Amino acid sequence: MNSAKGEDTMPSANDCCDMRIRPYQAACAICRIGAGEPPAQDRIAEIIAAVRADPDMPVMLVCNAGDVFAYQNPGTAEDTPEGPEYNRKRDMDILERMDLAPGSILPARILFRRLLAAVPTVAGICGYETLTGEAWQGCPRTNSGDYERGHEQGINALIAPRDAEEMAADKASSLEDMYGADEILSRPHIVVCAICQYATGTRPPYAPDNLPELLQMVLERDGDVNIKLVPGADWMMCGPCPSRLAETNACICGRISSGGLYNEMKDLNVLQALGLTYGTTMKAGDLYRLIFERIPTVDGVCALKKRDKPMVSLWRDGCGEGTFPGPYERGREMLMPRFGMTESSSDSA
Repeated sequence: MNSAKGEDTMPSANDCCDMRIRPYQAACAICRIGAGEPPAQDRIAEIIAAVRADPDMPVMLVCNAGDVFAYQNPGTAEDTPEGPEYNRKRDMDILERMDLAPGSILPARILFRRLLAAVPTVAGICGYETLTGEAWQGCPRTNSGDYERGHEQGINALIAPRDAEEMAADKASSLEDMYGADEILSRPHIVVCAICQYATGTRPPYAPDNLPELLQMVLERDGDVNIKLVPGADWMMCGPCPSRLAETNACICGRISSGGLYNEMKDLNVLQALGLTYGTTMKAGDLYRLIFERIPTVDGVCALKKRDKPMVSLWRDGCGEGTFPGPYERGREMLMPRFGMTESSSDSA
């Protein structure tokens, strides 16, 4: 079974740039899907096939931006026939809406989800309402509705979701491993998430993760459960999650699948607040008492601080969009007596 991540490795620049695509080609892939994917074997079909085969491969977005971004200019070999100015503007319009610079490298899954979030229609991007000159006639498929139909189908039309039967089997298997373990592996911030779930009435069985089962076991055993804090979406807690990649213990939750990034920040915030590090093993009772003492609110901890972020930001965290006090603070108040604590005892600790 999968457990904590292995040692970090530093990929080379070449490892990060195996696929370079033009921004317009990402949009064309969605358009092709909306059209029913005609069998043409071309660059767009190649991109679709590559993403389906490896949804999280790094992809670089390149365009003929020139100026200080000239280092990544791809040249005009993959321009469409409408002309160089149109091709440059179309690429830059898409990048501007995605809030990315030329040369940006992202996992394919995040790139395409960011595109879908930022570009609901190609009207005004691939074609224009007013024809101002021959060079600006645009793509003849702009008004076909193909892109918009592909957009409506969403990311699952490009990247298949996890199989429901597989997730159910993983639920049973990961719970079996959890119940039989001498120490239970969990990333730090989701130990805190269990408190939020408790406040909202989430109880076992719960299909997407094993947190309610963990908290129930901790309460039934009066905290006499060993928990080891580890990085990543570990098997014991996240085995059945629809947003977990089993091969790498990676998390792909969130609006644009960037949960692995902001969840790492949440983990580090929790570790810093508790004065702990990855690899720490504690009795669950001691760990939860420390959480209740050191984290009176999750605002700014595992609910990332509200700051001005575009809707397509990699750091946009749904938990940070809430109001406080919220579920965590209510759950903390509900659970403190179960761990022999009162608000006054936590204040004086």
